[in-house]
Amino acid sequence: MKPALDARLHPWNVRWGRTAAAIETAAVFALAGLPFSVHAGLEEGRAKSQVCAACHGADGNSVIPTIPSLAGQPRQFITQALFMFREGQRKNEQMTPFTAKLSNADLNDLALYFSSQKLTVPTRKPEGDIVARGRAVTEKNNCVACHTATLVGQQHIPRLAGQHKAYLLEQLKGFKASTRADLDGTMTSAAQGLAVDELEMVAEYLATFVAP
Repeated sequence: MKPALDARLHPWNVRWGRTAAAIETAAVFALAGLPFSVHAGLEEGRAKSQVCAACHGADGNSVIPTIPSLAGQPRQFITQALFMFREGQRKNEQMTPFTAKLSNADLNDLALYFSSQKLTVPTRKPEGDIVARGRAVTEKNNCVACHTATLVGQQHIPRLAGQHKAYLLEQLKGFKASTRADLDGTMTSAAQGLAVDELEMVAEYLATFVAP
């Protein structure tokens, strides 16, 4: 009998033509990793991450507004994102060719390394009442139900707190336009109900939010 997946995993949507077996396999290797191999995987990830530094920063703290910081992102989320780029579920001029050459072990090693790094706390101060209005939108849409009360993400759900505003806004617009891959349709549904100015306020709020 095939072992069941971890019950904590969110149901995976197969709208891009992937079979349930392929998605299940991805979930399994995303959670793989025995305690004795963690140190080795971390060092492997550190070495493999050197090629990522030019865009995502040496320790996963990007200084380029349109490129996300990976430091402090949930390990499973990073593995999943890399897998989606590799399998063509997400497309990007830089990430698509880069991930095409990665093995499952590479995905896990990179995820382990970046998830173990500390995200630089944002120092930029928001303007006017944009943050308050952005907070109101996130509360209305119950974003904390998935991204957690401190917006640091969990399992396959990304950290939003302290991420670049430009990057967040681009992704939100992508969800609204249905051009950004969405595992179960939750983000697409949430973004499509918001006006563009609301998306910008949410992005500003998230980018300047300092998790406790």
